[in-house]
Amino acid sequence: MVLPHQKRKIIHIDMDAFYASVEQRDNPELKGKPIAVGGGGNRGVTTTASYEARKFGVRSAMPGWKAKQLCPHIIFVPPRFDAYKKASQQIREIFRRYTDIIEPLSLDEAFLDVTVNKKSENIATALALELKDTIYKETDLTCSAGVSYCKFLAKVASDINKPNGITIIKPHQAESFIAALPVEKFFGVGK
Repeated sequence: MVLPHQKRKIIHIDMDAFYASVEQRDNPELKGKPIAVGGGGNRGVTTTASYEARKFGVRSAMPGWKAKQLCPHIIFVPPRFDAYKKASQQIREIFRRYTDIIEPLSLDEAFLDVTVNKKSENIATALALELKDTIYKETDLTCSAGVSYCKFLAKVASDINKPNGITIIKPHQAESFIAALPVEKFFGVGK
């Protein structure tokens, strides 16, 4: 039970280039290569790009022709949503070992409230590091984590040290962190 004086401890886990990482894991010939999951034709769209492709400017929701223009040697892989869903379920099972308070945002990311947790661990950062390690050991996939006292800051933090990073924003750091944050980095704010 959370006591009134306790600050929340929220972890946001965001899998790194999830669909592309699952493809590279399941097909070792793709490891280390620039890949995009989706269609490479004139009407195709990328759903996810590997970090090797992102170096060339390839992004999610980009037309396939544009991705080829930016990265001529990109490899397009058709989506396998069953494989992504299976990996997501495996990751959520890992989450349940830590807390029952899980708020998925998509197949590849979720908020975990670890204020009171199944490991009886008081330090959320220690839980986040353990979660990252467990996910990697059991799925061969990396993730990034954001740790803070609210979902907004945890979500923004998880994007700072990608891939395979962790960022902690403590309560006393929040005001200066938000003041320095460009508005386009605010979670939920569109163009």
